[in-house]
Amino acid sequence: MRALRADNARLDSRLERLESQQVVSSSRAAAAPRPQVSARPASTSADALPPLAVVKLKPKKEAAPKIDTAVEVSEPAEALSQEFQNEGAAVATLEAEGSAAEAQFERGLSLMKTGNSEAGVAQMVQFVSDWPRHPKADNALYFSGTAYMNERDFPHATEFFERVVAQYPAGDAVLDSMLKLADCRVRLNHPREARATWEKIVSAFPGTPAATQAQARLISSTQAPVGSP
Repeated sequence: MRALRADNARLDSRLERLESQQVVSSSRAAAAPRPQVSARPASTSADALPPLAVVKLKPKKEAAPKIDTAVEVSEPAEALSQEFQNEGAAVATLEAEGSAAEAQFERGLSLMKTGNSEAGVAQMVQFVSDWPRHPKADNALYFSGTAYMNERDFPHATEFFERVVAQYPAGDAVLDSMLKLADCRVRLNHPREARATWEKIVSAFPGTPAATQAQARLISSTQAPVGSP
């Protein structure tokens, strides 16, 4: 019985201590300040964005014109097709004629180079007759005059050079032909005609190599007899 009473006393004492600790803990919890809760929620990333401006686009007064992309495909008219064929045939003809003219000119030049001046001149004369508007027509006459000049046939050479000057004044062989023409007139003892040709070259074509040569020959003609070989 004594032992039981002693155990009950220990239990009562322990219970009192536990109750005392519980009361102290409750009082401390009541005395601790509560955390303040803000009425405004924490800022989010969206609150950090700048305010957006509203832009209104005005519609154009007039709508863009519509482009008709539908293309009607049709065969060309028969007359137009025939015209194209005729043009193509004409071009082919001109090309063939140009090739024939070039071949004729080269034959004449080749004959002259090989020493057959007579046949070469005949070929060139035929060339000018067949193709009077060819860009090399003036050269054909010039080479013919030069061939006669090499043969010392100055009268015939003069005729060809005069034809170049008269028929092809804008040709690229006119200045050389005028110089040769003056030389032929010197050989034929026509000093006045020779000087007149040189003076014309100097006045009409100043600054050209031909004008320089003509000026030099004018000076030399006053220092020596014009008709001397």
